Amino acid sequence: MQLTKRETQILHLITYEYSTDEIASRLFLSKYTILSHRKNILRKLKARNTAGVVRKGIQLGYVKLGICYQK
Repeated sequence: MQLTKRETQILHLITYEYSTDEIASRLFLSKYTILSHRKNILRKLKARNTAGVVRKGIQLGYVKLGICYQK
């Protein structure tokens, strides 16, 4: 399953240690919307936790290290 553009954006922010609240604030979305996206990312990447999401995101090419979003 492919990640949506928004899910990919959220995955990048997760990779760079942004919290759910920080992601919501940065993207002008509800924290509950972010939680829903996180749940969908976990399911689509078949990961068990955040560390698995980051690892699989890198392996599958969704995340390229070195491109950092400023806090």
